[in-house]
Amino acid sequence: MSGPLLEVENLAKHYPVSRGLVMARRVGTVRAVDGVSFRLDRGETLALVGESGCGKSTTARLVLRLIEPSAGIVRFEGVDITSMAGAPLRALRRRMQIVFQDPFASLNPRMTVGAILEEPLIVHDVGDAASRRARVSRLLDLVGLAGYHAGRYPHEFSGGQRQRIGIARALAVEPSLVVCDEPVSALDVSIQAQVVNLLKDLQAQLGLSYLFIAHDLAVVKHMADRVAVMYLGRIVEVGTKDALFARPLHPYTRTLLAAIPRPDPHRRTARQVAGGDVPSPMDIPPGCRFNTRCPFATDICRSEDPPLRAPTLAGVPPGHLTACHHAETLPDAVAAEGVHATAPAAARRLALYAEKRAGAGQVAG
Repeated sequence: MSGPLLEVENLAKHYPVSRGLVMARRVGTVRAVDGVSFRLDRGETLALVGESGCGKSTTARLVLRLIEPSAGIVRFEGVDITSMAGAPLRALRRRMQIVFQDPFASLNPRMTVGAILEEPLIVHDVGDAASRRARVSRLLDLVGLAGYHAGRYPHEFSGGQRQRIGIARALAVEPSLVVCDEPVSALDVSIQAQVVNLLKDLQAQLGLSYLFIAHDLAVVKHMADRVAVMYLGRIVEVGTKDALFARPLHPYTRTLLAAIPRPDPHRRTARQVAGGDVPSPMDIPPGCRFNTRCPFATDICRSEDPPLRAPTLAGVPPGHLTACHHAETLPDAVAAEGVHATAPAAARRLALYAEKRAGAGQVAG
């Protein structure tokens, strides 16, 4: 089948806020997701990244119809699923599954692992009892566990093993799309790599598409094909992983990348940190949503909401979009267009540092 596996257009989720018990009155609206659009191709991993509260997980649940959207369209395999209900929606859920964030809370402690993995097969009426037991054994082997683990309970496993069980449950009904809602954030760093590598191996083996929710950009860089950056319920930049990490075009994306810890003391640079706090989704500022924290904001940023667009910059690959009025004129973008782009990174950083010291009236040593 041609075309993208998943298409999302102007998706929104607004929550009314009321005050009072007897005579409740509406006092505002939380715009958790506010006009999100993206596509996910077959066999691809699209990462949704951003600070906590930006709407990543809400977007994932809207895509799966776990919560109802306030507006927008979700197309899965070319079919609009936002108006589905009953048997058609139930059949659709077999092809769209989720791996939850917390492996300690997402597994029923009163069910054995075998029963947990068999449950989706029973719900979707797949096979008989014997074939389901055989399927459970194959699923455990697929995620690196043994068949005898089917008789154990979740409390008998480590966090990494529990997440493997959660992955096996998501794969039980052979989905095309798996939503991974921060699947490694609750795990030890030593275990995160194992789970991420398992997800990549399963994708290559089974042809899966992942919508990967994360805030750890180091994990995203290893896992994703494309990255969409969210801020206050909107996507502010989207592009291929390589292009976005090498040349971020939105000030917020640069802030996220600058926050990645660098263990090499010889590569320390001045961090570009956004000032202030994230505005409330009940009181979103006019214009660009990032203008209250952006060091490059001007009057147009405070009055006009920038669309997600392709900037007119040389070297930007097709499909790389950003929602910034000044994408073409930001300092780093201008430097990348000129001779500084060919200079070694270390020399360029030293030159910028010398310029800052000279501007502050200091003498370079």
